[in-house]
Amino acid sequence: MAYNFSPIKQELKNTEEWLKREFLSIRTGRASPAILDCVSVEAYGSMMPINQVANISIEDARMIRISPWDAGQAKAIEKAIMLSDLGLSVTVDDKGLRVVFPDLTSERRLSLVKIAKQKLEEAKITMRGEREKVLKDIDKQEKETGVSKDEAFRYKTELQKLIDDSGRLLEELFCKKEKEITE
Repeated sequence: MAYNFSPIKQELKNTEEWLKREFLSIRTGRASPAILDCVSVEAYGSMMPINQVANISIEDARMIRISPWDAGQAKAIEKAIMLSDLGLSVTVDDKGLRVVFPDLTSERRLSLVKIAKQKLEEAKITMRGEREKVLKDIDKQEKETGVSKDEAFRYKTELQKLIDDSGRLLEELFCKKEKEITE
């Protein structure tokens, strides 16, 4: 009887996707519409992501153009971006909004790397929690269903290999983001 690792594989994949989304929200000085994914604007009586009330496009390396579908939403979008505390400057013009990404100072770059490192640690903590759940399940199966010690050891070794592989992948994501921030 083989152990079913598919739930933890899915959880590890979810953790990886979460970390990718978190890293996308960390500003690197280059214009990226993904940074606005976490910003919601009040539109038509409910809170909605900006990309559901406007077109978002990149104008140049440090500027994003937001074209609201309803011109009356421009002020609400501007307010939402300003309140989001992303360090972006917003100007409203006749075509919509221009979001400018200011140059990053070396001090700000270091703080962004720290934030990325914290997100990496959160992902690792999630991974360790999932590993503990599976280890407890393997131990429970060993006691209750008569899984042999050799089989339990093999399951635990396979589990650790999954965790190590996922950990390496998360570290690679961090290194890539760190390089992106510091350049």
